[in-house]
Amino acid sequence: MIRHHLLRPGGLVLAAVLLLSRIHAQSPSAHDLAQRVDHHYNQLHSLKAVFTESYEGLGMLRTESGTLVLLKPGRMRWSYTSPAGKIFLLDGKTAWFYSPGDQQVQRMPAKELDDLRSPLRFLLGHTELEKELSTLTLAPASESRFTLSGQPKGEEKRVNRLSLTVTQEGIIAAIEVEESDGAITRFTFTGEVSNPELPESEFRFTPPPGVPIVNAPPPV
Repeated sequence: MIRHHLLRPGGLVLAAVLLLSRIHAQSPSAHDLAQRVDHHYNQLHSLKAVFTESYEGLGMLRTESGTLVLLKPGRMRWSYTSPAGKIFLLDGKTAWFYSPGDQQVQRMPAKELDDLRSPLRFLLGHTELEKELSTLTLAPASESRFTLSGQPKGEEKRVNRLSLTVTQEGIIAAIEVEESDGAITRFTFTGEVSNPELPESEFRFTPPPGVPIVNAPPPV
């Protein structure tokens, strides 16, 4: 209820100042929100979410979707429903890539993995955003969310910007990566479930019968 004295000349100015002060007090700083993200993901044992992945660049526009599950330490599975059957799996030691119709299954040692999905994998481990990203900035986003953006350290030649859209509680709703060639990859996440029961078998990959396994080339 607005007091009558706020409606007198000069009172509206005072009301606006008070309102802006309250909004400012409710808005976290980049440091505070980064710590909330760290705390939320570092205390998780496992995670499940629905994802949509889009890529725009080099004259292409591609959108895919599916379910993501993660399990500490260092295991992650992206099971695609569109296109159906496509899979990217990290079993803790090896990364596996396969899509129905491919003539081969690709694998790569996890330590050599240079993939745009890695930011969320890092967050399921033990990390600090402010140490992973330089020049960290905060901006308001839609639906009372915020966008944390920065330059991934050690990726200066390949990635211009990494942005995380997060809630007040530090839950990641989207990850956007802008590469040095202008291509943009965006992952959006919905229906996050914290610490679901996940069987170890979820993170074992068995190649389809008759499909050979090849070692993927190391990242450049």
